[in-house]
Amino acid sequence: MKVFRFLLYPFALVYGIITIVRNFLFDTHLLSSKKFDIPTISIGNISVGGTGKTPHSEYLIRLLQKHYQTAFLSRGYRRKTHGFMLADATSNAQLIGDEPFQVTQKFPKIQVAVDEKRVEGIEQLLQLSPILQVVLLDDAFQHRYVQPGLSILLTDYHHLWTDDFLLPYGRLREPKCSSKRANIVIVTKCPENLSERQQAKIRNKLKIRQSQSIYFTTYCYATPKALFHKNQGDITPDSSILLVTGVVSAQGLETHLRTLTNNIQTLKFPDHHFFSAKDICTIMSEYEKLPLENRMIIVTEKDAARLTSMNDKLPNLLKDTIYSIGIEVSFLNHRSEFDTKILNFISDFQA
Repeated sequence: MKVFRFLLYPFALVYGIITIVRNFLFDTHLLSSKKFDIPTISIGNISVGGTGKTPHSEYLIRLLQKHYQTAFLSRGYRRKTHGFMLADATSNAQLIGDEPFQVTQKFPKIQVAVDEKRVEGIEQLLQLSPILQVVLLDDAFQHRYVQPGLSILLTDYHHLWTDDFLLPYGRLREPKCSSKRANIVIVTKCPENLSERQQAKIRNKLKIRQSQSIYFTTYCYATPKALFHKNQGDITPDSSILLVTGVVSAQGLETHLRTLTNNIQTLKFPDHHFFSAKDICTIMSEYEKLPLENRMIIVTEKDAARLTSMNDKLPNLLKDTIYSIGIEVSFLNHRSEFDTKILNFISDFQA
């Protein structure tokens, strides 16, 4: 495996040259980036998934929707449609993607839209809602045809971009030096007891500039909620859990569940995986292997978004046992400073 990975190194160098040239063309305005007369906030990363963009986008939505008419724009990764789509009551994960659908369900008062071309997506949103006051751009750090007013870059505490390499040898979408485009850097999935001294070491390792701000966040897990009925799922030490995930990494969730019970089996699928009839049979088979008492299936909210879109294909026994567990972002410190920075950016933009 190591030999095979080493063979990918030359391809990573070629990929790096391509991304450097592309960024040079944007930096020198040979390729144009469009600015909008409305505050736009980009949430992204320079690695391939798994940094927590959706929970951090949801944190921003909770902050902003109390003050501003807010929209969330995503490309709708792995959806079955193309072009601009505005989420409505008929939307599902296959039409708009699992993450936008998740946001739609949790925040019905904001506008959620998808478009591969973010410039056209923003223009469509402004036509549909002239009173729109701020647009959140999901996974848009590499989408340089839009020049965001504020760029937030995420990096996983367990997989800092400084410890990685370019695709396909590593998991980086572009060179590490691209991080200089960010206004704010957030180190995600941190241990709750990460000391200020350790935070300072990470700041130095990431080479954060004076013009940039850095924050550290961790996850808080909610009580599991039934996916197809209204009950909550209480996990006790004698509970038996089948953890079904189709995300980049569910290590944090698995670790959390093991603090509640040791009776956990895992069934892992690829990121953004749309479950097939064969997958459902596999899930059912693994579930039936659990002890009869206090057994349940736990999925992430992103997986729940895909499962609810195939409601009519799931057996009733399975529906009765599936619970999703929500995640919220918690700042280790300086939360109010972060909130103020975001709100001031919008108010200063509108002044």
